[in-house]
Amino acid sequence: MMSKIEIKKSSYQLLIMSLVGMMILAGQWIGLGISITKAFPGMVLLILAAMSALLVKDIFPKSIFPAFGWATIIGLLLSLPASPTSKVFLEQTNNINFLSITTPILAFAGISVGNKIDDLKEMSWKIVIISVVVFTTVFFACASIAHLVLKLQGKI
Repeated sequence: MMSKIEIKKSSYQLLIMSLVGMMILAGQWIGLGISITKAFPGMVLLILAAMSALLVKDIFPKSIFPAFGWATIIGLLLSLPASPTSKVFLEQTNNINFLSITTPILAFAGISVGNKIDDLKEMSWKIVIISVVVFTTVFFACASIAHLVLKLQGKI
């Protein structure tokens, strides 16, 4: 099983995640005044969960399940109330502001799409229609779920 894991690739991924983690911590400190030392353990836990997801993806390379899906499952398992790691994981990751995480991720996503612009051109105008349908559907699904949850909580 360990033969499927490339040490050089995993080391590079860890380096990149660590750099992004430092960016997030610095952004929180500058923008929100959250102490880097207070948020550091939570960031380490998030990086370890993400690295675990990438390693699982490497162990099962033929799986069509993406690394993001594995990261979601690992995060869920670590934070479930029945999990022995739940209390520590949630206490530490609550010191990380969600919007601080999204800023560098969206920037890297934009760069990634920019690097694939030629591939997008080959898809022609059909990609625009598909994108509009997907974005609209996701928006209304999220709005409906949010409305239902707020209604159940009695906030609206």
